[in-house]
Amino acid sequence: MNLKGIISIAGKPGLFKVAAQGRNNIIVQSLETSKKFPAFATDKISALEDICIYTYEEDVPLAEVYSKLAETANFEKSLSHKEKPESLRAELEKFLPDYDQDRVYDTDIKKLFQWYNILVEHGIVSKENEKQESEVAQSEEE
Repeated sequence: MNLKGIISIAGKPGLFKVAAQGRNNIIVQSLETSKKFPAFATDKISALEDICIYTYEEDVPLAEVYSKLAETANFEKSLSHKEKPESLRAELEKFLPDYDQDRVYDTDIKKLFQWYNILVEHGIVSKENEKQESEVAQSEEE
């Protein structure tokens, strides 16, 4: 799953795509509204491709977690992030049973499901994208 260029900005709802880079900022585009605006170095920006989920063995990249979730949810939207934390944790255990229950907080799990549903809604997570990426990976191996 390719999450390159998809970011989260603390204090701003939703996800954003990096559109351009300025001298002292980056121009981001909201996935929800498609509006563009600058994000500055003072904003707390997190690239989705750099985020991992704690497990008891090793940290699992978010792209890998979303691939497992997509297969479980048949590449459709999953639970709403507004569900009870117990429901979200039970769903997470279905596709990532060894996640570290002490270090992965309820707020992290809510973001995980909220972001996944946004990515599905905007076609970033889909069977077609998954097939294309597996074909590219196979051709690179050869």
